[in-house]
Amino acid sequence: MYEFLQETVANNMTRSVRSVTPETTVSDLYRLFAADDFDAYPVVRDDTLVGVISKLDALKVFTFARDQILPHYKDGMGSTVDEIMTTDVVAVEPETSLQRVLQLLVEHRLKSLPVIDTRRNLLGIIAREDVMRAMARCMRQDELPLVLCETDRCLHSG
Repeated sequence: MYEFLQETVANNMTRSVRSVTPETTVSDLYRLFAADDFDAYPVVRDDTLVGVISKLDALKVFTFARDQILPHYKDGMGSTVDEIMTTDVVAVEPETSLQRVLQLLVEHRLKSLPVIDTRRNLLGIIAREDVMRAMARCMRQDELPLVLCETDRCLHSG
């Protein structure tokens, strides 16, 4: 498993990422969640990560407020992502080790992390599944014999 300690985000992330803009309505967001079966989307403005929107965030617009008896369904569906998104985003850079990613996913109870560059441009996503695949690949490498031989010549050195 020592190989896993050398693994980085760059070699394991998903580069093709679907994102939404801050102006996306909750109604459109619900359609995207239904079509893609994702739990969250990065929110991007001019290629820059500005937040993350999750299914839980999208549900919050329909909770009871102190000053209303019933939530206003139509108003909630017309809300925009920038009103409800999480702006304090845990993100990583391509050079980040997968061990650090694993720590962040567990510590913050997340399913995935956006991958950004130094200018906060969205480069990809690293998910739990990506980390698990890398771990499995490294475990398989540990199981390989140190010397592969086709004949018994390798067994005898002299």
